[in-house]
Amino acid sequence: MKEIKNILGFFILLAVLFSGCDDLLEPAIQNNRDLESGYNEPRFAQGLIKNGYARIPTNGWTFSDMATDDAVSNNETNPYFTVATGQWAADNNPLNQWTNSKAAIQYLNLMLESADSVSYTIDNPLIDRMFADRIKGEAYGLRALFMYYLLQAHGGYADGELLGVQILTRSQDLTSDFNVPRNTFEQCMQQLYADVDRALELLPEDFENVSNISMMPERYITMGASVNDFNRVFGEDARQLLSGRIARAVRAQAALMAASPAFSNANTTTWADAANYAAEVIELRGGISGLAPNGLTWYTNVAEINNIGGGVNPGEILWRTSIGGPSSDLEAAHFPPSQFGNGLLNPTQNLVDAFPSVNGYPISHPSSNYDPTNPYAGRDPRLSHFIIYNGNTAGPNNDAITTAADGTTLDALNRVEVSTRTGYYMKKLLRQDVNRNPVSINEQLHVNPRIRYTEIFLIYAEAANEAYGPTGTGGHGFSAYDVVRAIRERAGIGLDNGDSYLESVRSDQDAMRELIRNERRLELCFEGFRFWDLRRWDKNLTEPARGVRILGGDPQVFNVENRVFANHMTYGPVPFSEILKYSAMKQNTGW
Repeated sequence: MKEIKNILGFFILLAVLFSGCDDLLEPAIQNNRDLESGYNEPRFAQGLIKNGYARIPTNGWTFSDMATDDAVSNNETNPYFTVATGQWAADNNPLNQWTNSKAAIQYLNLMLESADSVSYTIDNPLIDRMFADRIKGEAYGLRALFMYYLLQAHGGYADGELLGVQILTRSQDLTSDFNVPRNTFEQCMQQLYADVDRALELLPEDFENVSNISMMPERYITMGASVNDFNRVFGEDARQLLSGRIARAVRAQAALMAASPAFSNANTTTWADAANYAAEVIELRGGISGLAPNGLTWYTNVAEINNIGGGVNPGEILWRTSIGGPSSDLEAAHFPPSQFGNGLLNPTQNLVDAFPSVNGYPISHPSSNYDPTNPYAGRDPRLSHFIIYNGNTAGPNNDAITTAADGTTLDALNRVEVSTRTGYYMKKLLRQDVNRNPVSINEQLHVNPRIRYTEIFLIYAEAANEAYGPTGTGGHGFSAYDVVRAIRERAGIGLDNGDSYLESVRSDQDAMRELIRNERRLELCFEGFRFWDLRRWDKNLTEPARGVRILGGDPQVFNVENRVFANHMTYGPVPFSEILKYSAMKQNTGW
């Protein structure tokens, strides 16, 4: 069983199939080997699907928030700095998913074509059949995931038609016709849904051991499989591979995008579809009660992270990457300089202002009790969890960080190259028990989620509000209002007044929409959502990024960086190289 799960298959693939970009279709002479020769070598064959997993872009943090109104980079060579300041182009696109995702789909298609011919065991056709089913289910689910990334990054209007990418359901070779037009966005979404349906037919909801034969699918019982046979293939040893639950979550993510204003006029996905798909995942979790009580601080729940083992997930996380060993790279990049970091991501005043007062009212509301001369007092507790502001603490010794312009440490506004440009540093995602002092470096384990449950709850809230209104349930037993209330209660909002602001908007769909979008902004900040959310909402992209300059205790807001985006940049470009190569390929309007 171990070789089925072992990542070694990926390295064999690198040596045999991935010696260069061209080798995907025409291997080098010394590595020339037809696929059939790998049918009796499970590791070789499974290298195909391992390549799909290795190409998932959420295997690492992107920090595309630095190209939005939520954050800036203190490094002018950062690719998101160039995107935000007017240098985004079809031949200069740090957000490109075309090459990576299409290569992943090529490998997945090869796996789908060969899975039924591979011998995963020695003379056990039943186990071979189950392994083939599982791997095909994974491949279909992963192909849907990469279609989502392609549509998100490259879907757009060309000649008045909303287009997606070319739909490829067969592997390509030297005889293939590469000069084919893009399919419509709608066709791509239907292909994505079809792939999810196929994945759900083949995969269990979760990879867990079963205790009796009644818990197995009927088709395997009929074939004569035992509990041990089933657990060998679909049991807990396969945790963190793409499961039915994960496939459902991917479908909800894609449906939310498709139902949103920037895409909704040219496809058949509705808000109700998105709400229903998200509700399926939430109901598997037990409904509203499935919102993890400690999900707000998932990245720094030390005992939980340090005790993760056997592929299990913390309560907040639906799908994650491998934990790996202790590290301090994230802290090295983002800690303030006094904590021996490079302070790379600087949250904006725009984002800080989005955090309400602890009583639940926006700080612009007269009932918020907001004091502009003492701006961090009485605020949403998430502000202190997520952002280092002047006087907040950080690091293993819980040191106070002074970001004021007249501060005397390297943390002060614009003091040195790695100092903050906005008056703020990122605190979220970082383990404060990491020590970066060169004389006593201390590293810690980190968890990197691909999908969090809070995201799924927020997908439901947004879609359900649009489909059914704030308190409508669509037959699911919980409403957008219920989700928002649970999320804000977990954050410590409105506990003393029954969240009277939320109650004041519970019958107002427009006000609830803005509140849900703001909750999404806060809960998912710095996790790579804001860049895409602003675009799917078809919102203004050019709001300047602001900061705060504190002199003598007096905070003054100032513009840090203008955002330079043209109207057509609601949608990303097709790579310029593709337009040059293929006459049938249309570029999105404006690029």
